[in-house]
Amino acid sequence: MIYRKTVFDNGTRIITESLSHAKSISLGIWVNAGSRDEVHQKSGIFHLIEHMIFKGTKDRSAAQIAMDFDRIGGFSNAFTSKEQTCFYARVLNKHLKFVAGLFSDIFINSLFAEEDLELEKSVVLQEISMTEDTPDEYVQVLFDQSFWADDSLGRSILGTKEIVAGTTRKEILDYAECFYAPGRVVIAASGSVDHDLLVEYFRPFFESLPARNDGPPVRSTPLITPNVSCYNKKLEQVHLCLGVRASSLSGEERFAETIFNAILGGNMSSRLFQEIREKRGLAYSLYSYISSFMDTGVIKIYIATDKEKINSVLELVGMLVKKLQSSDLSESDLTGAKEYLIGGILLGTENMGNLMTRLAKNEFIFGKHISYEDIIVRLEKVTLDEVIDVSRRMFSSDNVSVTVLGPVDKDKIDVDPIRF
Repeated sequence: MIYRKTVFDNGTRIITESLSHAKSISLGIWVNAGSRDEVHQKSGIFHLIEHMIFKGTKDRSAAQIAMDFDRIGGFSNAFTSKEQTCFYARVLNKHLKFVAGLFSDIFINSLFAEEDLELEKSVVLQEISMTEDTPDEYVQVLFDQSFWADDSLGRSILGTKEIVAGTTRKEILDYAECFYAPGRVVIAASGSVDHDLLVEYFRPFFESLPARNDGPPVRSTPLITPNVSCYNKKLEQVHLCLGVRASSLSGEERFAETIFNAILGGNMSSRLFQEIREKRGLAYSLYSYISSFMDTGVIKIYIATDKEKINSVLELVGMLVKKLQSSDLSESDLTGAKEYLIGGILLGTENMGNLMTRLAKNEFIFGKHISYEDIIVRLEKVTLDEVIDVSRRMFSSDNVSVTVLGPVDKDKIDVDPIRF
């Protein structure tokens, strides 16, 4: 893999990772702005901008943009996260120049037409309804709202129906003008890509954009207030999301936390999966994962079970975490978790999209390239004591938040087993 980086005078960065054996290219235009950068009254506006980018320019209609991607056999999409927005595509290398021009056009010249905005707001309202009808997703939206309290990090990326319905074209243009600034843009590509050619393709579009005082958005680190929240809804199951604060994307303990998560609920041999599903049959879907941000993070446990079994599940979660905290871990557990994670990292190097995403995120987090070898070395250095220490730090006295969605009342939920 050959890594290269070019920075235009206005701050726009182009970074590539070239692989000689690849046949395709994964390309993304990233903006260092996401839903946590919105004020409450504009919740969901970045997600709406993401949709509107594809709705047409002076030279291309929305239908033409879709046909342009389809006729070269490419795949394109976009997403908004809490901290970034990304427009991406995967194409054969022979189509790179065309896609660079197409992406530049929609990114810089989108019209945000009033009639398109009204249609797209209707689409997003359907997306919000779909999420609310998907309990395994919706319970985690509700958890974030409770866990991060009044901070923007806790608000849904999609926004609310009321705010989305009331968003105006002027608000869209103002936010795009303010946040979609050259110094916040990273163009990342991985695969069969020639760095110099990519720079040549994007230079006419991006180099002339006026530089602005557009460093990283100013974000306050949110406080959390551990709590138990319950949303009674007529469902077949109770959906449970339990979580505690974790490290940031650059935190020193993130490697030990990642190993702890793998052991706790990160795969099919994890303690949660084996004890709750395989040995007792109390759930079909359950897992744990870490969601990290620039300055903070959270480790979550999700489980879906019958309402009569929720307290048994909570008791098992508490028991399993406490056992890990009391050194119920072996070197074999540690080695297995490391091999699982390292295997995932190395298998990910065969996915061009993973490589492209990692390029951009490393640029935003560290401002430089971080090799896979460096990550593997850091994982391999983690000791058993470090894993136990982070489990005790994260799951400490009365710091666990729980959100429950389903046919159960709050007074029926026993959270004493998860008081650490």
